[in-house]
Amino acid sequence: MALITCQEALDLVAAYIAAFSPRTKVDRLPLEQALGRVLAQPIHADRDQPPFPRSTRDGYAVRAVDHGVRRLVGSVRAGEVWTGAPLAQGEAIEVMTGAPVPEGADAVVMLEHVEVVPQGVSIADNHLPSAGDNVVPRGQEARTSDVLLRAGVRLTAAEIALAASVGAAELNVYVQPVAAILATGDELVSVDQTPAPHQIRNSNSHTLAALTRQNGGVPRVLSPALDSRESLLERLTAARHGDLLLLSGGVSAGKYDLVEDVLLALGAEFYFTGVFMQPGKPVVFGRLPATDIHAEQWIFGLPGNPVSTLVTALLFAMPMLRALGGESSPKPRFVQAALASAMKVRPGLTRFVPARLYSSLDVVSAEPVESHGSGDLVGNARADGYIVVPSDADSLTSGATVTVLLR
Repeated sequence: MALITCQEALDLVAAYIAAFSPRTKVDRLPLEQALGRVLAQPIHADRDQPPFPRSTRDGYAVRAVDHGVRRLVGSVRAGEVWTGAPLAQGEAIEVMTGAPVPEGADAVVMLEHVEVVPQGVSIADNHLPSAGDNVVPRGQEARTSDVLLRAGVRLTAAEIALAASVGAAELNVYVQPVAAILATGDELVSVDQTPAPHQIRNSNSHTLAALTRQNGGVPRVLSPALDSRESLLERLTAARHGDLLLLSGGVSAGKYDLVEDVLLALGAEFYFTGVFMQPGKPVVFGRLPATDIHAEQWIFGLPGNPVSTLVTALLFAMPMLRALGGESSPKPRFVQAALASAMKVRPGLTRFVPARLYSSLDVVSAEPVESHGSGDLVGNARADGYIVVPSDADSLTSGATVTVLLR
């Protein structure tokens, strides 16, 4: 199968995600346990939001049509309701942020624009109010029964706050998808072992397990497979219990890169088996069909070098995992940044360069970090993401706007 561009690979994964059947299995959780889960049922407004005309400032409620000094007739703060008569001509009522605006008033003048005088309050000439100033009308944000959050939304602190505001003490959320994780290679030992000079510790399984948790899945880590057909077949058969199979290693073109052959023997179909990118060129995407005892299983064969594993997982596998968890239209996470220093690169591949991000109120900038290839976990740990260098670029100038793939 011919190599495809990075954009073509992203589009292919997105197309299969778009064709998913809706998730059906749900958990019902207390609100305080729902952070990071995907909403399975819409949340509606239980009343108008706000339920009363709300002041957005500390100040004075007035009628915008009035002029001159207003007579101060009372005060109302958040949690109180004005019980006096509706505001009459030439009157003002002190209000606090979040308080209901008394009936008859149509504007709030900020505290700092008002002078208290013996006769009442005087408004500065350059801050005379217009109707609606500093007032959110009742129902401006939402009306009773409006859909506030749709199914498919991943619940962050903002969504939790909104759910709490409408009394959603329990939520229906989709069951988390399971990712079977299998590293391959004769050279791998577990992290609690001392490796021989020709061995390395199995970091990739821990990388993929951590990414799975971060993206709302449940990792199921299998012991690594050796570089033999027999070992791979046994391990891949054991890995069939999962919505997604994440493999690392064994997908290049070497003599002992046997993953694709063994997957084909199990009936796998592949949608791409290589991408014009660095790191990550040998990445594989496919699917194992359903059998009498197993559901279908999506497959990502990720290159074994640890930075390659991470980059390709972020680009392709994690959006699929989030989709399997019910999230609507998941995509890799990119930001735009100003390049802090010029870069020279070789054209031909879309390149992902480890970079540190620096941000202020004015700009986000990206600075490449010192890195020694796709096996350099030390340099990779110093990065916040990866500068995306287009395949036709041979250099990037300082200050240029670049796309950064976030971790």
